[in-house]
Amino acid sequence: MSFDIPQLAEITIDDLEALGTGAGILGTGGGGNPRIGRLRLQTLFEDEEYPDSVKLVSPKDLPADATVASVGGMGAPTISVEKFPKGDEDYKSLRAIESFSGETVDAIIPGEIGGANSMAPLCVAAMADLPVVDGDGMGRAFPELQMDTFFIYGSPVNYAATTDERGNQVVYKDIDSAKRLEDLARAITVQMGGRSGYAFPLMTGEFISQYAIPHTVSLATELGRTVERAREQGDDPVKAGRELLGGKDLFEGKVVDVHRRNRDGFAMGSVTLSGLDDDSRLEIEFQNEFLIARADDDQVLTTVPDLICIVDNDTGAPVMTDALRYGQRVRVLGVPAPELLTTPEALDVIGPEAFGYELAYEPLPRGETGW
Repeated sequence: MSFDIPQLAEITIDDLEALGTGAGILGTGGGGNPRIGRLRLQTLFEDEEYPDSVKLVSPKDLPADATVASVGGMGAPTISVEKFPKGDEDYKSLRAIESFSGETVDAIIPGEIGGANSMAPLCVAAMADLPVVDGDGMGRAFPELQMDTFFIYGSPVNYAATTDERGNQVVYKDIDSAKRLEDLARAITVQMGGRSGYAFPLMTGEFISQYAIPHTVSLATELGRTVERAREQGDDPVKAGRELLGGKDLFEGKVVDVHRRNRDGFAMGSVTLSGLDDDSRLEIEFQNEFLIARADDDQVLTTVPDLICIVDNDTGAPVMTDALRYGQRVRVLGVPAPELLTTPEALDVIGPEAFGYELAYEPLPRGETGW
């Protein structure tokens, strides 16, 4: 199955608002604040030193021997909003793994399609004059590095680098597991003040063509445009976005309680929603991203890896975990996960049990179109 959407050949300044909206929704609350990512990329496009667009290439169109790297930002969403990046951290990390490996990167791919991390590869691509693969490793956002299809399906942890806004840099080589890289890089990121820019690993075009979630940059942009069109035409933007994604309505209500704390480099917590016209309740737990939604009778409505998306009730705009506030009127959508995230080997890493829930994954029903 595939989404019936236009596949973009490039990203320009005119796409940024829509891309930010769509990536924020797909990011399930995390992946960095899309507004910060949009402003960072807009600044580059408006600077005469850099190109005014970034070329997109389909995963299937990559040469088999192309060298591809993933770049982005690492850290808790709340810290990323309060501590703005300098802007070249992930670019410097990319150059570090090129220097360390002796290889030249031919294309960049997002590790995740959420929030600011949908924009970060485009920023690096503009700075390095490289194309970006129209796809990613999650089809959403997840809190830990090992939780992407690249590592799930066997990419070696060959080279990685993290860099902070002061230029402090740590380079990793041949780490014995993706989980160990996560633990090392997370500890370093905490010491860097809670945010860093990363680049890892080096992969081939052949590998990316098989294991990337395809065309998610185009999907995020079309999702944002769909929401925008519905607003302009006086239609329901939440319904329009849900129908494009083949999702379902889980809840409508207002935020009545938020518990949030930064721990070990993550934003951890929960949000409680109350129905607008009745006494129903919904609690959603998160670790950077929304993980599990429970009704007031403790019934589990959906869990990772399916997407739990909180959007503004009136505008359809994404509500990120760092922006949850008392009194917000929101709707909660459930969206089936990409099929590459639902295999047994994937569920070992990103299923409910991987986050400490003693639950079996029960997938949301799929429509006629999807991942």
